Amino acid sequence: MAAVPDDPSTRRTCIDAFCGAGGLSLGLLRAGFDVRAAFDLDHFSIETYRRNLGPHGFEGDANIITGAELLTRAELERDQLDLFAGGPPCQGFSKQKRGAHLGDKRNALVLEFLRLLVELRPKAFLLENVPQLAQVRGRHLVDEFHELNEYRLCGKFYVAANYGVAQTRERFVMVGIRGDQLSDFSSPAPTTPNWLTVGEVIGDLPEPPLDYSVHPEFHNHQTARVTQANVERFSYVPQGGGWQDIPFEMRLPCHQTVDTKSGGWPDVYGRLKWDGQCPTITGGFDSFTRGRYGHPLFDRPLTPREAARLQGFPDSHVFLGTRHDVRHQIGNAVPVPLAQALGRAVLDALEGRTPRKQQVVELPLFDLEKAG
Repeated sequence: MAAVPDDPSTRRTCIDAFCGAGGLSLGLLRAGFDVRAAFDLDHFSIETYRRNLGPHGFEGDANIITGAELLTRAELERDQLDLFAGGPPCQGFSKQKRGAHLGDKRNALVLEFLRLLVELRPKAFLLENVPQLAQVRGRHLVDEFHELNEYRLCGKFYVAANYGVAQTRERFVMVGIRGDQLSDFSSPAPTTPNWLTVGEVIGDLPEPPLDYSVHPEFHNHQTARVTQANVERFSYVPQGGGWQDIPFEMRLPCHQTVDTKSGGWPDVYGRLKWDGQCPTITGGFDSFTRGRYGHPLFDRPLTPREAARLQGFPDSHVFLGTRHDVRHQIGNAVPVPLAQALGRAVLDALEGRTPRKQQVVELPLFDLEKAG
């Protein structure tokens, strides 16, 4: 793999749409790209982005912004941009939506990404989203990209744990390489076939202050306020366990009427395994009732700093805003090491370091085919 150029002027250029707190941008920067512009509609996400990655991040509405404006900010002409990347908000496709996805306006932002892609005509593009985008719920939107006849497409499902995070997050990524480029995209091989564990990633962090303040040496390392009743319930849960391990008389009423063997949200009140991996980090990681986000050793949920580490962010990356803002910025981010691996693979294609295939790579169908 080629080294990252020391001189920014020699780096390939990039624009990041729906940039959030900067997980995708940070990974692409580490891969060797020069991110010239990045936008998001969320105010505190952009505050976080600018605090950590620079003033090229700005508040912008994808429904209004134009390719011409993005090119002006990036100081480029049409056809000059190397990579247009982004992860349109994916909550509308989430399997937790139970059918509401059909009318969710956020789904249309994928088409705004497509519109900007046509206006920019970059040499390559990268679209990141939840697996459901390429399955039944979102496949009709993915099919729109087949109309881009001048791009050779490759779509694949990836498991983040294969690329350097202790998290089994599954994502769908579609990459397009413009037909006049030297090579085609080849999916990156796993960088960590022996998955990292939760203990390896967060084990050296000290406990956050008991008074719910932020740790003086670690940004965003602050525990959530949890009722004493919930702390006591969680104290009965072993590593890898969940609400089924709570004594019957102490369970929530909804858990007292569920068959412990056949159903009932197994990750609720879930405690992580020290030597295992975390499930997908979401914006609810600081609550026992929203998933398997309980600390392996202590009777508390994960802190934002621990969740950020599980997403691959360095401790120097400071998240700004309210606790609600911070946890959603972290939960919505692209894992940084995965973004870096994908960025390097795109760079290899643009630099002619991968083979030219005989035909367009077909997008995956509905089966979840994990990378690696």
